[in-house]
Amino acid sequence: MKKPFHRIVVMDKRRARDSRAIETLGYYDPKTNPANIKINKARALYWLGVGAMPSDAVGLLFKKQGIKKVS
Repeated sequence: MKKPFHRIVVMDKRRARDSRAIETLGYYDPKTNPANIKINKARALYWLGVGAMPSDAVGLLFKKQGIKKVS
């Protein structure tokens, strides 16, 4: 309790919300100062390249890490 820690994962939107993730890309730990963000940039770019859409929160984390979709 009171110790937030978030995994950044790839999910299939056609599956249930609590189903198994396709792949774990990294994590976000907001309790450290500064917040600890670890994302596998190569895999994130791969998934963005094949059409994955990040949520609003993950999109902000990608932006902080300099991960942009290359068209």
